[in-house]
Amino acid sequence: MAASERRVRSELARLAAGHGLIRGTILERWRACGNPRCKCARGQKHRAVYLMLSEKGSLRQLYIPQAYEERVRQWVANHKELKQLVKEISEVYWNRIKQRQG
Repeated sequence: MAASERRVRSELARLAAGHGLIRGTILERWRACGNPRCKCARGQKHRAVYLMLSEKGSLRQLYIPQAYEERVRQWVANHKELKQLVKEISEVYWNRIKQRQG
């Protein structure tokens, strides 16, 4: 097994070993709550974080409480890294077929 393949497999194993993975995109929105006495009525809007996901042609969104934000951001980053690693391992096997090896 080539060093590049070992590296990719090792990274895939690390991601699969209990670290969260989630497909989606993090979106921050700034909005007003509607309370006339709130700071948002004077222009200082509230920050809200959502996880967005397109599925079967429709857009799904899920509000992410502040206590979960860092964790969910990491899960999204892990998923993106996983996709890149799968692309890399696929390229390794593509080249094997191309060179008629294994």
